[in-house]
Amino acid sequence: MKEIKSILKLYNSLKNSGEKCAIAQVVRVEESSYRREGARMLVFESGVFEGGISGGCLEGDALRRSQIAILKQQPSIVTYDTSKENEIGVGLGCNGIIDVLISPISENSSTLKMLQKCVSDRGFHIIATVTALNCDDESIILGSSFYYDKDSKSLEDCGHEGLRDFLKDKIEDVLENQKSKSYHFEEDKVKAKVFIELIPPQFHLAVYGDNYDVYPILELAKLMDWEVSLTGNIQKLKKEKLQSVKNIFPKNLDSRPVIDDRTAVILMAHDYKTDYNNLQKLIKSPAPYIASLGPRKRFEKMVAAYKSDGREFSKQEMQRIFAPCGLEIGANTPEEIAVSLFSEILSVFSDKKGGMLREKKGPIHVRD
Repeated sequence: MKEIKSILKLYNSLKNSGEKCAIAQVVRVEESSYRREGARMLVFESGVFEGGISGGCLEGDALRRSQIAILKQQPSIVTYDTSKENEIGVGLGCNGIIDVLISPISENSSTLKMLQKCVSDRGFHIIATVTALNCDDESIILGSSFYYDKDSKSLEDCGHEGLRDFLKDKIEDVLENQKSKSYHFEEDKVKAKVFIELIPPQFHLAVYGDNYDVYPILELAKLMDWEVSLTGNIQKLKKEKLQSVKNIFPKNLDSRPVIDDRTAVILMAHDYKTDYNNLQKLIKSPAPYIASLGPRKRFEKMVAAYKSDGREFSKQEMQRIFAPCGLEIGANTPEEIAVSLFSEILSVFSDKKGGMLREKKGPIHVRD
């Protein structure tokens, strides 16, 4: 989501300049690649760009090809095979095959409008893009994208009835599996490949605390482009440190953050009673990650107190509570602890165990 926001920011700053632009997007990856499907870069004809499709090895060539696409006003697919000795990017550790769709952005293009929808509301979004085509049907164009409206279950701007029905069925699979995927469509003389991209909402971090150790967490959340809610005694904190916090909730008022299944909670009031009361309420939320800062004995005291109040945490609830919290990386300072916490949050949301990648068996990323 951070990349999409950066692309939209650049586009909005230059859209009245008269410059034309194009979007280069990774739509297929085989074997290893620094970036995965869905990675984008916006390129203006002057060479100004935002985003990326690799670790820096392909951007220069993609920029030049994007400028050609802008000049011709024609979309194209570029395949990079970084395992070949004479290919761009060889020797940089990729050793994979990458398809990049380069699409000029015209005045009537809906691509940027679709991306704007993705950042305008909190929810999962679906964009289906035609990445290969073998037909002369004017209702299907290489590079055309269709936004899926989840409420009406309609595929906007898709004029081909057969493709529209096909994609609706496949979109249900993508939503169920929570994973972007490419599909092959064939009907009569029409053959097309479509990349159905699932764009999730940004992560939401709900911090309950008001001591100086929240600052590194807020700074790291800003760097990661996570939405942040902070609950506590706001008078104790420096105002300039709270500028990136989207939602601020004074603890003496009743209003509290909206918690969903993309929310990570950190209880760090350093006050036992406050953390205990917050935990009692937040365990009823759908948050998959609730961290309680402090030693194991402190949390065991909470569990015992909870039981004496007539309730026990279920097995499922205990799996969502992380106490002590963070990955074991030898963290001591507030900054190091923040890194440990964010690493654990990412591992939970991605359903990974954490650990050193050199110990991992098989590829880093899951391959189809």
